[in-house]
Amino acid sequence: MKAVIMAGGKGTRLQTVSKDIPKPMFPVFNKPVLEYQIDSLKKSGITDITLIIGHLGAVIQSYFGDGTRFGVQLQYFTEEKPLGTAGALYYLKDKISDDFLLLFGDLLLDMDWTRFMSFHKERRAVVTLCGHPNSHPYDSDVIVANPEGMVTEILPKNTERSFFYHNFVNAGVYCVSPRLLSSMESAEKIDLEKQMIAGQIGKGTVYAYRTTEYIKDMGTPDRLHSVTADVKNKIVSSRNLKNRQKAVFLDRDGTINVLRGFLNNTSDFELLPGTAEALRMLNASRYLTIVATNQPVVARGECTFDELEQIHMKMETELGKQGACIDDLFFCPHHPHKGYDGEIPELKFDCSCRKPKTGMLQQAAEKYHIDLADSWYIGDTTTDLLTGIRASMRTILVKTGEAGLDRKYDVRADYTAENLLEAVSIVLKSNPY
Repeated sequence: MKAVIMAGGKGTRLQTVSKDIPKPMFPVFNKPVLEYQIDSLKKSGITDITLIIGHLGAVIQSYFGDGTRFGVQLQYFTEEKPLGTAGALYYLKDKISDDFLLLFGDLLLDMDWTRFMSFHKERRAVVTLCGHPNSHPYDSDVIVANPEGMVTEILPKNTERSFFYHNFVNAGVYCVSPRLLSSMESAEKIDLEKQMIAGQIGKGTVYAYRTTEYIKDMGTPDRLHSVTADVKNKIVSSRNLKNRQKAVFLDRDGTINVLRGFLNNTSDFELLPGTAEALRMLNASRYLTIVATNQPVVARGECTFDELEQIHMKMETELGKQGACIDDLFFCPHHPHKGYDGEIPELKFDCSCRKPKTGMLQQAAEKYHIDLADSWYIGDTTTDLLTGIRASMRTILVKTGEAGLDRKYDVRADYTAENLLEAVSIVLKSNPY
């Protein structure tokens, strides 16, 4: 597979740092951001790369040459005039006969590209967006997708949102079929998302791939400083899903939010104090943050799947407003006991995912290549503790919610903490990154 990197950005917001360096060439530990991208692609066997250059493009071409020094083959196309985020692809349409990767050159990233490409090809998509949660979804393009990953809408940034939404943000990385380029009749300024991708969404040909891997824009001085620190602490490379991951699994009710019985509406959902700060600390570490929660209210007919999704969207929206996120959420809607008014018969059975069984943890481990033995479980009940113990994880009991007083199981936590913030501090003290 080929890769195309849009490397013509001016880096206007970085001109306080330097006016003589094109945006993709800004150094992070004496290595251009663009070189990090090329190295990441090469690790997945992608060595045929086209760089679309413009502003100060000669600097890029002088540094990388034909790519031999970096173990790849580089071709260049120079934009004589700005053609937006997609216009230059017109000149490549007759040179690309297979699906290709499309990246923007201002991203510091490291990915297992094989996983991404396999997802795209299995769905025979025209375009697959790479999406992830981030710390500022309120000013990002948010992807709305169905359970199969088909994109139904993209909520544009800088627009007011008076509703709850999942923190699933377009990361600026794409897998593209040549079919997308076939409609281009001339070289004109065109926007990849607002025009080309938007025109495909209604056709059911756009998909979104969710990843926990490191993909961050370094286009401002503050963000450049942030990604530099993450490279130093090896967070960037460790998040590549080729590597075994470690995670902190969290219960929901009584651990993340105030315990109010069996929650079945958004108005009763309230984050516990310190939750966002605790998650920000985890987000800055090597640990993934995964919520695993039993939600028998669905099987009992007290809450629909749509209502449960609204609760989870409120959680993600409220956390996002405070600069925090979860990497993913798994829930069990089943309940083995019958006899409830309005219960859903097809959900009333003894499943493999209901805690203290470890099904949800196993699903997450498979999806994100997680080493459960190198991970933690934090919760407020003995059910949570037994779940973590059965998965060979270290456990922390928080004194919020039920505070272990459910006494369903005779188990003890490895640690006890007053709240989630203290629990996360224990995790990170044992391993700062």
